[in-house]
Amino acid sequence: MLQSPWDPEVLDLSIVIVNYNTRDLLRACLHSLFASQGELRYEVTVVDNASQDGSAALVRQEFPPVHLLENAENEGYARANNRGLRRRVARYSLLLNPDTLVPPNALREMLSLMEARPRVGIAGPKLVLEDGRLDLACRRTFPSPQVSFYRLVGLSRLFPRSRRFGRYNLTYLDPDQEAEVDSVVGAFMLVRGEVFGEIGYLDESFFLYGEDLDLAYRAKAAGWSVLYYPRVVVLHYKRQASRQVRALARREFYRAMYLFYQKHYARTTPRWLHGLILAGLLLRGGPELGRTILRSQFDGKEAQLLR
Repeated sequence: MLQSPWDPEVLDLSIVIVNYNTRDLLRACLHSLFASQGELRYEVTVVDNASQDGSAALVRQEFPPVHLLENAENEGYARANNRGLRRRVARYSLLLNPDTLVPPNALREMLSLMEARPRVGIAGPKLVLEDGRLDLACRRTFPSPQVSFYRLVGLSRLFPRSRRFGRYNLTYLDPDQEAEVDSVVGAFMLVRGEVFGEIGYLDESFFLYGEDLDLAYRAKAAGWSVLYYPRVVVLHYKRQASRQVRALARREFYRAMYLFYQKHYARTTPRWLHGLILAGLLLRGGPELGRTILRSQFDGKEAQLLR
């Protein structure tokens, strides 16, 4: 039987995993966490978004030290993560996907990094896919109007080594080069506790994507830095939950881009570029996103959308 590896009075790290029908991957992820090395006082919370594959039963039966929160319905990534984050305050919090495998040294090295650099508010490791390729999402530039336009029209894919066109995923950088970036990805996002205390938790307007970008944007606006740290390498199986609902995932990706744009850039974007961005999102996001955009543009619903 697993023993609890933390002192509940002094918690270094709170790890929150949001799960949706990824039972076997969740099991492997949790085993990797409990194999972590170092004198770490940490706690693991699994928030299950109404899985139908026995994920919650697995946690109860095989991982008794894990705190399990069960949602009656799929509440999305941001809201479910916030439930876990609010359950226990720690010096650091880790947002972690269940489709990751964390090497034994990862938690110790990432916390040592944060301790050594007090102005780093958010950090993430190098994420690699099952075939060994870099998970491009693990280091990103904010999707500003210009950067989003390059992505929507395909210039970022045509010229990945360009410092101008390759900014979305920073594809012109050496993947083994440490760098201050705009954002790391929520699949493994280590956040200093003071950041949440200063700027709040994830924006629950985002359902499946974009909440990590928004958190990093607000953290940087408050003066914190965001660091990509490739000395730690984590395996990411990628999209194991979202592939079960492909149409929803695609729609939510472009909806998240729209929400992020509306929240942070729309008011300062020239009309001609604003129109091009909306047209690109309409073409990519489909009819339902189109209705969302039209409602917000012509019925004054931005505030309701962004809460």
